[in-house]
Amino acid sequence: MYPTPLDRLFLRDRRAAGTGHRLPLPSVKVLVIGGGAREHALCRSLSQDPAVTELHCAPGNAGIAQVATVHPVDQLDGAQVTALAVRLGAELVVVGPEAPLVAGVADAVRAAGVPVFGPSAEAALLEGSKAFAKDVMAGAGVPTARSYVCTTAAEAAEALDAFGPPYVVKDDGLAAGKGVVVTSDRAEALAHAGACERVVIEEYLDGPEVSLFAITDGTTVLPLQPAQDFKRALDGDQGPNTGGMGAYSPLPWAPEGLVEDVLATVLQPTVDELRRRGTPFSGLLYAGLALTSRGTRVIEFNARFGDPETQVVLARLRTPLAGVLHASATGTLDQLEPLRWDEGAAVTVVIAAEGYPAAPRTGDPIEGLAEAEAADGTAYVLHAGTKADDDGRVLSAGGRVLSVTATGADLVEARERAYRSVGLISLAGGQHRGDIALKAAQ
Repeated sequence: MYPTPLDRLFLRDRRAAGTGHRLPLPSVKVLVIGGGAREHALCRSLSQDPAVTELHCAPGNAGIAQVATVHPVDQLDGAQVTALAVRLGAELVVVGPEAPLVAGVADAVRAAGVPVFGPSAEAALLEGSKAFAKDVMAGAGVPTARSYVCTTAAEAAEALDAFGPPYVVKDDGLAAGKGVVVTSDRAEALAHAGACERVVIEEYLDGPEVSLFAITDGTTVLPLQPAQDFKRALDGDQGPNTGGMGAYSPLPWAPEGLVEDVLATVLQPTVDELRRRGTPFSGLLYAGLALTSRGTRVIEFNARFGDPETQVVLARLRTPLAGVLHASATGTLDQLEPLRWDEGAAVTVVIAAEGYPAAPRTGDPIEGLAEAEAADGTAYVLHAGTKADDDGRVLSAGGRVLSVTATGADLVEARERAYRSVGLISLAGGQHRGDIALKAAQ
C-alpha cells in the first residue's frame, strides 16, 4: 500500500522529530536512457510508482513505448542526452547501459544540475577495464581470482601455462557480456587473446555463480536480492557465451547470510576504496560472484543493472523504485526505510533471434505478444531488440529480442507461467533455453 498525502505529512513530522527516515518521494519526472529489456524492466517498475508523474525513455523500443514516451537520441552523446533531459524538465535521469556510462554521459547530465542514477566515467571503469577492477579489488582486499594482464601473445601464452586449463580469458574492455572465453582448448584461448588489444587471464573459479546488485550513493551500500543468470546459448550450459539467456530469483540453494557476507567483504570495501581514490561510485554496483570451495570470489564487477537479472530482481521488489534511485543520485540512501520484497519467485526466459549470438537475423515479425501477457500481471513480456514498423507490427531488431518474465509463489510456479507465455509467442527462427531455473526448482 502506498503512502497517502496524509501519510506523507505524518512521515514528515516523524522525520522532523529526529527519526532520520527519508520521506517518500512526492513527485518526479524521470528519463531512462537505453533501449533493451533492462530498460523496459526499469520503465515498467517506474511506471507503477505513483511518485513518477512523467516517464520518458531514449531511445526506447516498441515495448517501452507502451509505458513511457520515447525519444530518439544518441545514447553515447552526453550533450544530446543532457539537452533532452533539460528540455523535458527531467528531475532524475537513469542511465541503463554500460557504454553511455563509460562514455561519460552521467557526468554531462550531472554537470547540468540534473540528478543522475549512474556512476561517472572514471568510476565506471570498474566495468570498462577488467585490469582497473582488479587493481581496485587488490586495494580493497576483495577476494577474487589470481590474474595477469597481457598485451602480447607471448605474455598470454605464459599466463595460460601458469594457470592451466580450464582457461579464462577476458577482453579488458567492454564486450556486451560476450568478451569472456572459458575453454580447455589452449589454441582457442590464445586466439581470443590475440583478437583483443589487452586481456586479463585468470585462474578458473569453480562453484555456482551468483549475481548480486547493490545500489549506492558512494557511501551507503544497499544490497538487493541475489539472482542467477544463464550465459551459455544452449541447454545444459552448452554453446557460446551470450549476454544472458534467462535468470531467476531467489536462490533457494544459496548459503544463509550470503548477502550480508558479500556486503561486508566485497561491496562496501569496493565503494570505500573508490571513494578513497577520489572516484566515488554512485549508482548500481553489480558483483558477479563464484561460490567456490575456497569461499566467495568476485568474477567481475559491472557498473549498471545486469540484463537479464534486472528483470527478476525488479519483479520481486515491492518498494517503489523511483525513490530508491533518487536517493542514490542525491546522496541520501542512509535515510531510506529497509527495502520490501515479494516472498515469491521470478523467472525470465530470453527469446533470441535466429543466429544469435554470432549473426542474429533481424526484421522478423513477432506474433502472440498480447496473448503472452497474463491478465493478473503474473506473466509479461519485456522487449529487448524490437521495433515497430509503419503498420504497427512489432519486428525483431536485435540478438536478444524478448525477456518473458513471470512471478509465482515459488520457482516451480514462476517457471510454468514463464514457459507457458513463451509458448504463445511466434518468432521465425527464434530460440530460447528450456532449462532456466530448472535445477533450482526441483
